[in-house]
Amino acid sequence: MTSVDLVVIGGGQSGLAAAHVAVRRGLRPLVLDASAGPGGSWPAYYDSLTLFSPARFSALPGRPFPGDPDRYPVRDEVVDYLAAYTAALDADVRFGARVQQVTFADGGFRVTTADGGVVRASSVVAATGGFGTPFRPALPGLESFTGRVLHAAEYRNPDGLAGSRVVVVGGGNSAVQIAAELARVASVSITTRGPLRFQRQRILGRDFHWWLTRTGLDTSRWGPKLVSGTVPVIDDGRYRAAINGGRPDHRPLPQRFDGGRVVWADGTAEQVDVVVLATGYRPDLPYLAGTGVIDEAGCPLHDGGMSTVLPGLGFVGLERQRSFASATLRGVGRDAAFVLDRVLHRVGRHAMAAR
Repeated sequence: MTSVDLVVIGGGQSGLAAAHVAVRRGLRPLVLDASAGPGGSWPAYYDSLTLFSPARFSALPGRPFPGDPDRYPVRDEVVDYLAAYTAALDADVRFGARVQQVTFADGGFRVTTADGGVVRASSVVAATGGFGTPFRPALPGLESFTGRVLHAAEYRNPDGLAGSRVVVVGGGNSAVQIAAELARVASVSITTRGPLRFQRQRILGRDFHWWLTRTGLDTSRWGPKLVSGTVPVIDDGRYRAAINGGRPDHRPLPQRFDGGRVVWADGTAEQVDVVVLATGYRPDLPYLAGTGVIDEAGCPLHDGGMSTVLPGLGFVGLERQRSFASATLRGVGRDAAFVLDRVLHRVGRHAMAAR
């Protein structure tokens, strides 16, 4: 049985940030990731994904995002950045190592991987994000819909969808980006419970994220409380113009799906080929089942990323964990530092050093 100071579960942006901070704190982290290689969930996102934050606000701790700091990187650039970050990290990162179970006994953690390997650790940071657990809302009739249903996690590009009638469910950045892309080759409606909300990407010549940083809202714990419901779509004008032009059009959530049809809120019905659920994700923490640290919905019981049930267990990369930026490239480093410092305090440096 291997013994280490710290096991970080997940080798994507959150896990890498946690490992970087751990090394800076003098620990020997072991990073376990189920993927075949670096990049976390980023290689599986849709092909055209473009960040809504400039490169200067899209970096992990200790390594600036390369190139023009004011440009908006695309998916493959992020994948390359994370691969380079992984290669430069002074930590043991193991890919193809899916964590099956985490248990706590005798003051320490026992981490078991799918291949039967066992690691004992003083502390664990769960940094697996939510991409592995797409949220699929219970829309009336959707379970018996005879067309094709995709979650945004499964969508790659418009190939094979030209000429289709498509309904995109969701009002966030990804929903609007996917709907606008599909509308170039298909008839698309984006549907939401409430109105679509937009946030100008640039204000007085500065990117929106510059203002978030300047005002302190980006890191404030009360910042997320100022925004309820769906996060506004960050827009340079193109998405609002596309929707105003009806490509895609915007409609309220439908009454129901009926066979291969959608019945809209006004009672009209039509045939639909594809439904795309751009409805977000939930924490991907199946390996913590039975520990008492997650609720019935699978969400962790925590305060700022520290488990309120088990000392020595922390989380990094949760949506709005401590701020607006908690689940972003720019935010995970701050949360990782907060969590690791408290992990060290709770379990004691001497306990870790003795392992």
